[in-house]
Amino acid sequence: MAGSERLGVAIVGLGGAVATTAVAGMELLRRGRVDTRGLPLAGVKGLGLVDYGALTFGGWDLFEEDLEQAARNHAVLTETQLEAVAPVLRRMRPWPAAFNAKFCKNIVGTATRKSSTLREQVRAIRADLTRFKQEQGLERVVMVNLASTERAVDLTRPEFATPEAFEKALDADDAEIGPAMLYAYAAIVDGIPFANFTPSVAADVPALMLLAKRTGAPIAGKDGKTGQTLLKTVIAPTLRDRALHVEGWYSTNILGNRDGEALDDPASKQNKLDTKGAALDSILGYKVPDHVVQIQYYRPRGDNKEAWDNIDVSGFLGQPMQLKLNFLCKDSILAAPLIVELARTLDLAQRRGEGGVIDALGCFFNAPMSPDGQPVEHATPEQQRRLMAWLGRDRARQAATPQERLRG
Repeated sequence: MAGSERLGVAIVGLGGAVATTAVAGMELLRRGRVDTRGLPLAGVKGLGLVDYGALTFGGWDLFEEDLEQAARNHAVLTETQLEAVAPVLRRMRPWPAAFNAKFCKNIVGTATRKSSTLREQVRAIRADLTRFKQEQGLERVVMVNLASTERAVDLTRPEFATPEAFEKALDADDAEIGPAMLYAYAAIVDGIPFANFTPSVAADVPALMLLAKRTGAPIAGKDGKTGQTLLKTVIAPTLRDRALHVEGWYSTNILGNRDGEALDDPASKQNKLDTKGAALDSILGYKVPDHVVQIQYYRPRGDNKEAWDNIDVSGFLGQPMQLKLNFLCKDSILAAPLIVELARTLDLAQRRGEGGVIDALGCFFNAPMSPDGQPVEHATPEQQRRLMAWLGRDRARQAATPQERLRG
C-alpha cells in the first residue's frame, strides 16, 4: 500500500470520551510520544492493514465543542498528553448530528441536525461523508458508531425485513427508525464499511444486512467488548473445558462518564444488559440459573469504570468453589484502540472485496453479528484464532502452490 494513502474514519459521537481518546492517541503515536501498547494488531505485519498514520478522523456529535475542550471534559488524557496534541484537537469540531429523544432520553445536545424528515437526515449524512472525503483528500472512508446507547427496537417488524421495505419506511418517516439506523443506512447504501460499537440497533437490521451484501459494504458489530464481558468470555471457556459447573455469575458495573449517564435511562440500560448477558449461556452450553448483570451510573467515577464479578462453581464430588474478580479499568483506554483496529480491518475487508457481515471481527464485540443466521461464537480465544486466520488468509494464499490455490 502506498504510504501516501489516507483512510478517513467518520465517527458518530466524535466528541465522546472514546473518540477523543482515539484521535488524541493516534496523534500522540504520530509524534512519537507514546508506543503501540494496547493496540491489538500493532504487531501484525505484512497483511495489508493501513498504517496507523494513514488515519484521518472526522464525525458527528450532539455537542458542538471542539475536541480539545471535549477531551478536557472527559479527563481521560494526562495533562501532558493533552497539551502535546491540543493544537490539533482544537482545530477539530464535530458536524451536527442526527438525534431523536425518543431513542436516547438522557443525552440532550446543542448541535442536532435540523432536518424535518428521515430522508433529509440521510441525505445530510451522506453529504457530510462526501465532503469529508473531498476536503481531506481521502482514498476511502469507514464509519464507526460510538454514539450513546439507544433503546431497543423490534427487528421482526415487516419494515425491517428487506431493503425495499426499509426504503418505504424511510419515506414514511417510520417512528421506529432511530438515528443509529440512519447512520448505518447512509454508509451501507454507498458501500462504505460500517461498525457499530454500541448496543443500539444499527446495521443488524435484517434489511440493512441484505443491503450490505448488495452494495459490498463490510459491516461488523455490535457493542464493543472491552472490559467485563471480555474477561467473562475468557474465563467461561476455561470453566467449561475443566467441567466446572457454573451455578451463578453475578456481574455489576459502575461508571460515571456520558455512556453511564445514557445508560441511566431504563430503556437504554436494558438494551445494554441484553447484549452483555447473551454470551455466557452460549459458551457454556447450558443456561446459568442465576446470571445477574447490573450497570449503575455513579458520576464521581467518571471514565474509570469498575467491574466486579462473583462466580459460583461446583466441581468434582459436587464441592462448591468461588472466583471473585474486581476489574478497575479505564473505559476509553480499552475501547479507543479497538476503534482504530476496526477501521483498519474493515478497510482491509473492503479492499479484499468482502461485503456484508465480517464475522472474523466478532472478537471486538459483546454481541457479534453473524451472516445468514449462522451460530455466533462468543468465546474470546476462538474468536481471536478466527481473526488471525482471516488476517493471514492472503499471506497463506500467496504461499500456497498453484494447485492449492485452485482448490481454495
